[in-house]
Amino acid sequence: MPRIRRDDQVKVIAGKDRGKTGRVLRVEPKRNRLYVEGLNIVKRHTKPRSLRDTQRAQEIGGIVEREGPIHISNVMLLDPDSNQPTRVQVKRDSGRRVRVAKRSGKEID
Repeated sequence: MPRIRRDDQVKVIAGKDRGKTGRVLRVEPKRNRLYVEGLNIVKRHTKPRSLRDTQRAQEIGGIVEREGPIHISNVMLLDPDSNQPTRVQVKRDSGRRVRVAKRSGKEID
């Protein structure tokens, strides 16, 4: 069970966006990376392409800005109570696994 999932609120604790918070868009557990909305923006150069079955004749090319991956160790989950960064503990509760915030001791899900 991943300790950080999609739609969680996280705070970046290292890197160029240190101190900023955002919502997790996507998690890649095998690569230990995640994408946070509006953070670690990278520029990609794309070619214009013509696509069938679209309203407009061409997809726009040029320089496109989008979120880049952040290593999981560089973010911390925000505690739902205090909105402060917290570590995550996984507990077993009658057969099901539950994520618990170490700061407040409350369940996250």
